[in-house]
Amino acid sequence: MTHKPYNPETEGAQMSFAQDMSYTDYLHLDPILSAQHPLSAAEDELLFIIQHQTSELWMKLALHELGKARTLLQSPDARQAFKGLSRVARIFEQLNGAWDVLRTMTPSDYTAFRDALGQSSGFQSFQYRMIEFTLGNRNAAMIRPHAHRPDLAQQLEHELTQPSLYDVACQRLSAATGVQIPARNRAEPHAPDQQLQDAWRKVYEDPARYWDLYELAEKLVDLEDYFRRWRFNHLTTVERVIGLKRGTGGTGGAPYLKRMLETELFPDLWHLRTAL
Repeated sequence: MTHKPYNPETEGAQMSFAQDMSYTDYLHLDPILSAQHPLSAAEDELLFIIQHQTSELWMKLALHELGKARTLLQSPDARQAFKGLSRVARIFEQLNGAWDVLRTMTPSDYTAFRDALGQSSGFQSFQYRMIEFTLGNRNAAMIRPHAHRPDLAQQLEHELTQPSLYDVACQRLSAATGVQIPARNRAEPHAPDQQLQDAWRKVYEDPARYWDLYELAEKLVDLEDYFRRWRFNHLTTVERVIGLKRGTGGTGGAPYLKRMLETELFPDLWHLRTAL
């Protein structure tokens, strides 16, 4: 049987965009698709660039959603923030998938262009650092790699003065349970606190009474779960590709990433589980 070639125009599809905005125009694909500039002749350098560029785009969306969620958590109805928190967790699921693609690159493939990277490193990602600061893992020393970009450094410095996402969650916890929030230095990372664990324990022991807080706590744990997986997959990828070599930016490489696995974003929500 002979079939005529499919013609989308006969079904009403627009075919001319001389006067109208097209898909390429709306997404500004020309600058995006022309932003890959390998510095070597190695074939896998394009994979390396695209993997990191797409990761930065996902991180941009994560920051957008985290900013909205933090604002909504300070509004009367915190439930509106839950969708954004779920979305950020799924964004990190996408970022996890990106490591699977990068792991198709062998040590030989990477060695062919690693010198072209110079001192550049994912350790220097401004957006990743901003995500960490927003979630509460704060360290002023991590601003130094951005000192050459005062505009970026100022944003990170400002974030250190703001309540983290977890700070805002704990403010709601305090208001609902009457437990006083211990004073803390916003420029430092969250540390486990028995008062907060006792307050969250009230929520977990009576979820029907504190349903919104109960759901918020689980959204935060879910987010950190995916974040931890991203860190673990990062470590595994680094070990698989460069072993125990130092990172291009001067970090300890795999040993540094192993230490980062010990970081807890919302420590009280994890520690209280032992007492339940």
